[in-house]
Amino acid sequence: MQPRADDPRAPPPPPPQKPPREPVFNLPTVVLVSIALLFALHALGGVLGPEGYFDVVLDFGFVPALWTTKIDPDAVREIARRAIAGDALDAGRELGFARFIMTQGSGGFWTPLTYAFLHGSWLHVGLNAVWLAAFGTPIARRIGPERFLWLAAITAVAGALAHWATHAYDVTPMIGASAIVSGMMAAAARFAFSPRRFYGVPPHLAPRLGLREMLGNRTAMLFVGVWFAINLVFGVAAVPLGLAADAGIAWEAHIGGFVAGLFLFPLFDKGPAGGHGIA
Repeated sequence: MQPRADDPRAPPPPPPQKPPREPVFNLPTVVLVSIALLFALHALGGVLGPEGYFDVVLDFGFVPALWTTKIDPDAVREIARRAIAGDALDAGRELGFARFIMTQGSGGFWTPLTYAFLHGSWLHVGLNAVWLAAFGTPIARRIGPERFLWLAAITAVAGALAHWATHAYDVTPMIGASAIVSGMMAAAARFAFSPRRFYGVPPHLAPRLGLREMLGNRTAMLFVGVWFAINLVFGVAAVPLGLAADAGIAWEAHIGGFVAGLFLFPLFDKGPAGGHGIA
């Protein structure tokens, strides 16, 4: 006969199991590693010092004017004209800076991608890291690490091309991962606002909205409209985050990354699509 539970001869109950420990950073590995790399590279820039880091920017930052002269060597004249078009007292300094960038900058084929790894300040890299964690996480969970990296690369290049199209003669190096962040925001909007989500289903498993469905989704269109409005405002009045004191935010690059993420995300997405509408 087995002893009863209240019998002193009964064996003691097993100790309660400890709940599994939650990870400190509940992020996909590819997102966590990407953020760590951005911080590590900026910390390395601090070790190199301002001059050493600026040399890195010259080699790996994106300079639109250098790409313009690859297509049209005569564009050097227009670049010089614009450098001296401002205040006469600053013309010599601006022309000297332009000459330095044009002779020392690499303008390599890799710069439309590598510029995204560099940042102008800890605030700059910190803001991009926060937004990448917020919007890159559902993307990485939905499409996997390999497609995530390809999408990030394409949105970075799209941001560089948009900046080049609007600043063809600019000698100021562009740096920062904001175009990638913008692309991830746009990609997340393709499914985060889906009205067919079931209770308890994670957002990254929701059906993907077609473009027509997005146009008819008030929440999604409000998100897109607010995003564009904020970027336009920041493009005019934001506090600079770049290396130079007069360097502004390259909001055109943000738009390039956003548009690429919005339209190209279905090429990477194997998740459920909406019932109708253009992909």
